[in-house]
Amino acid sequence: METLRNTAIGSTVKVVRLHGEGAVKRRIMDMGITKGVEIFVRKVAPLGDPIEVTVRGYELSLRKADAEMIEVTAK
Repeated sequence: METLRNTAIGSTVKVVRLHGEGAVKRRIMDMGITKGVEIFVRKVAPLGDPIEVTVRGYELSLRKADAEMIEVTAK
């Protein structure tokens, strides 16, 4: 299983599944990350947290813990 956390910088991936429950999953979905959406990994901070991505035309920063819950596949 590949997660957004493990995705290389400059890669575009497609969301397969969101893990997690309740408020955490809802918050990720409210940011526009849902099944089937494409995500471009722009940058990763020097210590790996946060990860900057482009999703649905806007830039978003995610914590490593949140990125770990997003299962992706290569586009």
